[in-house]
Amino acid sequence: MAGIPQNPDAYRVRPKMPGYGITPDSAGMLDWAWVTNQMTQSRNYWVCSTQPDDRPHAAPVWGVWADETLYFSTSRSSRKGRNLANSPDVMIHLESGDDVVILEGVVVETSDRILLTRITELYGAKYPFKPDPEVEPGNVWYFVAVRAALAWRESDFPKTATRWVFDHVQ
Repeated sequence: MAGIPQNPDAYRVRPKMPGYGITPDSAGMLDWAWVTNQMTQSRNYWVCSTQPDDRPHAAPVWGVWADETLYFSTSRSSRKGRNLANSPDVMIHLESGDDVVILEGVVVETSDRILLTRITELYGAKYPFKPDPEVEPGNVWYFVAVRAALAWRESDFPKTATRWVFDHVQ
């Protein structure tokens, strides 16, 4: 796992969102299994990065959630590829505004052949395309080392508003 501890729910807190009616008690908070389910089922993941002039950039990618970690690839020459090479800080958001998961972290490049063989098999089972696990010079595979996550269900917000903070976990 990339930054997610063995018992993620031990790091669960209420988010600070003044004015949204979030109470300090833990009743109704989501568990990490809900996040894992949303991440596994999602087809598209929005990668939010920062351009060199500090303007934000968002682009959807296909990816795989495995071992509590999001893996995706991109062209090194794409806008997001250049952004991530310049600054690895990233936010990931799912398509849904009703079942929300937002990950905050950094991308880490990987060329581990054994890992990528497994990830591309999962990718090929999920999408109508299976990438070659051999990393091509123009492409890069990343995993997201999650520092924090935010999630809620719109249908029972703010009761389900939940945040996990992992940036202090070694």
